[in-house]
Amino acid sequence: MKHNAEVQESRHDGARWAVVVILVALAVVGNSYFSDQALLYRVLGVVVLGVAAAAVALTTTKGRELTELARGARKEIQRVVWPTRQETVQTTAIVLVAVLLVGLMLWLIDTVLGWAMSSIIG
Repeated sequence: MKHNAEVQESRHDGARWAVVVILVALAVVGNSYFSDQALLYRVLGVVVLGVAAAAVALTTTKGRELTELARGARKEIQRVVWPTRQETVQTTAIVLVAVLLVGLMLWLIDTVLGWAMSSIIG
């Protein structure tokens, strides 16, 4: 029974996506057609049509999957254990020292190779 409902919904997805495309096209064409109108009105029209297109897109199968993905991501972010300020400062200091050491090492190698090449070349 659930499978039949999913098949029924996916049949209507094509029509919903067509409505989304029509709404977006209407926003683009309307913005161009009404170019002599005030920018505020054109922006409001595009925003309204964009929100309507997004609302229709979220009713499709892919839209519901996106909504579920966003909910799952939000739950995962709430479970993250963020480092303390001290841990962040220490890690940043370690990275800066490592970058400084590698930079100095590369500068030294470049300088030695430059001197070697200039003594070879003349």
